[in-house]
Amino acid sequence: MEENREESVGRFLDLVKKSRRGKLKIYLGMSPGVGKTYRMLQEAHALFNSGLDICIGYVETHKRVETEMLVDGIPIISRKNIFYRGKFLEEMDVQAIINRRPEIVIVDELAHTNAEGSKNSKRWQDVFDILEAGISVVSAVNIQHLESINEEVEQITGVTITERIPDKILEIADEIVNIDLTADELITRLKEGKIYDKSKIAQALGNFFQPDKILQLRELALKEAVHQIERKIHVEIPRSIKLRSEKFLACISSNAQTAGIVIRKTARLASYYHSPWIVLYVQSDRERLDKIRLDKQRHLINHFKLATELGAEVVKVTNNHIPQAIIAMVAQRDITTICIGKPHLNIFQIILRTAIFNQLLRSMATRDVDIVVLS
Repeated sequence: MEENREESVGRFLDLVKKSRRGKLKIYLGMSPGVGKTYRMLQEAHALFNSGLDICIGYVETHKRVETEMLVDGIPIISRKNIFYRGKFLEEMDVQAIINRRPEIVIVDELAHTNAEGSKNSKRWQDVFDILEAGISVVSAVNIQHLESINEEVEQITGVTITERIPDKILEIADEIVNIDLTADELITRLKEGKIYDKSKIAQALGNFFQPDKILQLRELALKEAVHQIERKIHVEIPRSIKLRSEKFLACISSNAQTAGIVIRKTARLASYYHSPWIVLYVQSDRERLDKIRLDKQRHLINHFKLATELGAEVVKVTNNHIPQAIIAMVAQRDITTICIGKPHLNIFQIILRTAIFNQLLRSMATRDVDIVVLS
């Protein structure tokens, strides 16, 4: 799905010229070593040769010879040193970039966590600041860092990804380029020492770089690229072409085990349709703050925060009749799809135990509302 490089550079150049707010272009990959940083630097040279003021804010070459050669010739904004736990750590100097005000800046490793003492905890937040200053950004990230598919990636790879970016980062991107390789091509690059030092190759082949895992991550990356294209089409098609406006409602309880899953999966669905979505928590008398454990309260707060980061509106209502509260929210907000967890979720059990469940189904049927039970 790679675009023609000249057309891609030209289109991004046009975007930069049209807006005062910085434009964001993201190179998306299925795994380390597919060539995201290499392609970013190729584009940097093309833009530099076109006469644009472009600088490198942060690039991680991982000591790959081909990539390091492309750093030469592009102005670099020096990193800043942060003293933390007895040593100095290098971080991107966001303020220096804003003060320098290039037209475009290259920012690698979008999911990076900044050292303690930085203005922002995450690099994607730094990118927001740079964009708001009117500077365009070209960045890169791997699909496994996307928040809404965190559990899915962990199941595929067996690795817990702690550095994650909210889906809204891809949604605000003006351009997304998927860097695609076959599993065989990626493994060949690894064996040739083009990804990691030769001492790490055997370990990588036995863990992350296995054909079945690569294929599944490749599928996720391709799907995400397609969904973002569909989102762009949805935004840019003429308003006269009226499409059904989807709106999702994720219903959660204080059950810590499944609420996060419901939120993330609803976020994915909403992202596919580029639709607004709401997370609804109905607090009954049984779940008043003075009746539920402190750990459940903390989990609820964390889930509300996660939902907000993923782009949801969080609504909390007090009602002992949960199905009626859901019906009211559906009517009030013109919801098209209700998302709930598997039957072991408290909220679903409550619905099933009440005679009102049939009322809920009938009400949803008359309103042409779908009910999705998430695994």
